[in-house]
Amino acid sequence: MTDLDQRPATGHGFADALRRAAPALFLYAGVRALGLVTLALWGAAAGKSPHTLLSARWDSLWYTRVADFGYGWEVTLPDGSVHSNLAFFPLLPWLERALSAVSPLSYADAGLAVSAVASLCAAGGIFAVADRLYGSRAGVCAVALWAVLPVGIVQSMAYSESLFTALAAWALYAVLTGRWVTAGVLASLAGLTRPVGAAVVAALWVAVALDARRRGRLAARPALGALLAPLGAAGYVLWVGHRTGDGLFGYLDVQKQWGNGFDGGYAFARFIGEKFTSLPGALAGIGLIVGVAGLIWLYVTGVRQHQPPALLVYTGIVVVLALCASGYFGSKPRLLMPAFPVLLPLAVALARLRTRRSAWILGGVAAAGAVYGAFWLHGSGPP
Repeated sequence: MTDLDQRPATGHGFADALRRAAPALFLYAGVRALGLVTLALWGAAAGKSPHTLLSARWDSLWYTRVADFGYGWEVTLPDGSVHSNLAFFPLLPWLERALSAVSPLSYADAGLAVSAVASLCAAGGIFAVADRLYGSRAGVCAVALWAVLPVGIVQSMAYSESLFTALAAWALYAVLTGRWVTAGVLASLAGLTRPVGAAVVAALWVAVALDARRRGRLAARPALGALLAPLGAAGYVLWVGHRTGDGLFGYLDVQKQWGNGFDGGYAFARFIGEKFTSLPGALAGIGLIVGVAGLIWLYVTGVRQHQPPALLVYTGIVVVLALCASGYFGSKPRLLMPAFPVLLPLAVALARLRTRRSAWILGGVAAAGAVYGAFWLHGSGPP
């Protein structure tokens, strides 16, 4: 496969792609149901409410506060740092507020409903991308791999990962099929969801640049898509800067108060290095190194398989921002979750196996992931 993002916009539309994705969506729903049942059983044994774990802890509380009270909620920590809800992008709380206004759902339950629908849309988008590049069998495997991720339970939480992944996946599919304006609108919405929306914008811009080089000129619709793409993220960041009075750097200052920043991976490397002060820690450190090496290997494999430049740019930025940020290290696995194209080499390999063998592999990983997800949420969990 070479330069598939430059193929003409023929083939399957969104509705047709969703129909083709039906087996993948049923499989995805089954994996998520397994995770939720496991969480419920664990919660019953531990005396904790699965509903609370999914909808009313960590970041989900911040999102519901935005939906309920708007922006301006702050918490001052003992060290004097201020955690402001301005750090959280607005699309998810807007949807929570809208859904709650037209239904009996609370903001928290609306967040769960949004995530449930968004996760299915994300699965459909992942299938559409993989199906276009490698065929429907690889598409089903790609969705299954995304579903069985060790922290896949986050896809069912009132968090923004599922919503962002859905917008990013369909934006990338729109790029691959030459639907430039649609891609720009979806990229703008992704930019209203998470800071890493910049990765979707960059992917679209690269694809537009390559399209212009191929044509010998910049066509109107790609140009319009490129103009629309950054509006969501830029609009929110500029609004935060205006509200805080710190201009362009206002949002960065808000994130700095949360301990988030970009240090090129120094803090993460130091975190791994500190693990080697004891034997149990050394094993954890080795596991982290192997995990990062595996992630890099999958990305390089995607390059060798000639994934479209838009996918490589998107994945590269998501991975770099996740690994090289200085924030809470326990959140890195879920921050990597939107980097679904990194799973495509594994999906292609699984698709080449016999159905029974791949089913056994995915079933075993799904069971392990369900148990780990329940353990994770009953322990440290996200934020």
